[in-house]
Amino acid sequence: MLYYNHAWGTFDRVTADAVEHSRYLKDFASVEVRTTTGADGRVWTGRYLRGRETYLEIFGIGDVPGQDGELGSAGLGLSTEHDGDIEKLKTRLRAAGAKPIDFLQTRDFGDGKPVPWFDSVFLIERYDRFGAWAMEYRDEYLADPRSKVGPAKFPGDVTRERYLPDAYKDKVMRDITLIRVAVTASDLAATVPLLRAGGFTLRTGPGSVVASRGGTTMRFDEAPMGQTGLKRVEFDLNRPVARHVEKLGTSTLVVGPGKRAVWTF
Repeated sequence: MLYYNHAWGTFDRVTADAVEHSRYLKDFASVEVRTTTGADGRVWTGRYLRGRETYLEIFGIGDVPGQDGELGSAGLGLSTEHDGDIEKLKTRLRAAGAKPIDFLQTRDFGDGKPVPWFDSVFLIERYDRFGAWAMEYRDEYLADPRSKVGPAKFPGDVTRERYLPDAYKDKVMRDITLIRVAVTASDLAATVPLLRAGGFTLRTGPGSVVASRGGTTMRFDEAPMGQTGLKRVEFDLNRPVARHVEKLGTSTLVVGPGKRAVWTF
């Protein structure tokens, strides 16, 4: 029902600037730097590394309003592939005793007329440093030519592959296969019901949860405030490459050898 869509993390300014201006990353991935106006006039500036179905969003301190713009904050979007599945998800959540919170995200393309972008479901309104949500792209957005979204391949097609551009084909990065996030115990407890209702396979250990589905694994490790954040991202590549090490601020991206890359923060 749900699949990994994207994760985001907020890092120091040196790292965010290095990501934005890296010449190597522009060859490694389909990179977009974009300032977006969402619901209620909320504005954020992100650096997007986009693959076939999955992507990563990098913020610097202050690039997004409120606590999300603070060092060590992170988030996770999980999306449906079929129109209407988000209603089925809410039914599952209620059956499990949770109380889903609805939110409609919009996007302003610059004409002052917000377009419905995606329906989202949260389980909590407040979190320490990490929040996860479910999302389903809206027909109004997918049909808007400014979104540059491809045609539907089947009725009710709201897939990640449809949403993302095909520019990844000319790059090295294909998709994200793993993320590792340090979260508070409270934030982890609030995330597990969404993962379970979304159909992920869960493995739990002392202070950690590993969730897998659809080719992406997500590991959540409990950490105190001050030590939270996105810590590791692994990628599947379009083709085998020689080993390359790229320092990006305080982070390190190791690409290859072979068809795998690892980015540690």
